[in-house]
Amino acid sequence: MNPPTIVFLSGKGGTGKTSVTAAFAVLGGHQVLADADVEAANLHILLAPRVEEQGEFEGSKVAIKDDSLCTRCGECREACRFEAIDEEFNIDPWLCEGCGACVHACPVDAIRLEPQVTGHWITGTSARGPFAGAELLPGEENSGKLVTLVRQKARQIASRVETPWVLVDGPPGIGCPVIASVTGVDGAVLVTEPTVSGLHDVERALGVVRHFGAPAALVINKWDLSPATAERIESWATERQLPVLARIPYDPAVPRAMVAGKSVVETDPEAPASRALRDAYARFRQLVLG
Repeated sequence: MNPPTIVFLSGKGGTGKTSVTAAFAVLGGHQVLADADVEAANLHILLAPRVEEQGEFEGSKVAIKDDSLCTRCGECREACRFEAIDEEFNIDPWLCEGCGACVHACPVDAIRLEPQVTGHWITGTSARGPFAGAELLPGEENSGKLVTLVRQKARQIASRVETPWVLVDGPPGIGCPVIASVTGVDGAVLVTEPTVSGLHDVERALGVVRHFGAPAALVINKWDLSPATAERIESWATERQLPVLARIPYDPAVPRAMVAGKSVVETDPEAPASRALRDAYARFRQLVLG
């Protein structure tokens, strides 16, 4: 039987999602961990995995022209909607979207699509358990395919080792990468902050999670920066039968721990944020394991 997969999400970046994921990883002792936030991968900074395997990811294609076959008829330039082909019929790889319209339009088969390396993936071992992660190259588009690859790697590892669960640090937002991270999971932890936009963003994230039928719970981070808004978010969660794992206070110990490349529950176990994170983790175990 496969262990449950739990994904950590937020409607936007910067809410503390990775910090919560890392804290749960430390408190859990030993589990399979995955960083699916491939556009801004940083869980490895707090977990320091030793890389054991790595590879390239080909996530897109680009049009390549064979000048020896080209008759300069202009059909390719007419077909291109991204203005990637200039008046001399040179293809700009930075403008090419790899749609293939020029390939189909060329009457002499002078253009082909070639896969491009758009990122790298790794697997390895950390002090908190096996690790899988990946990172896109700068400027590359995240379609969700690399997220899916990371989850596949984590699932393969989980099939070989004994682990209570797979913890996935998911991407922010509600787009294709989030959909790839949520599909088929057994639960989600949503991390938000006490702002109006924070409520709006987590509401959208909850909609995605429940669309895929996954149970969810909520962590309100830095709640004491706006207690009234935190109360509003908690009331919203109660109305939607969304369990609140904990309110985590703003705590200078958290950025100090991040500067040290560790989770706050390691560097300062008695800090207010550490105590709240332990409460959140205990509630999380109760919900997941019963």
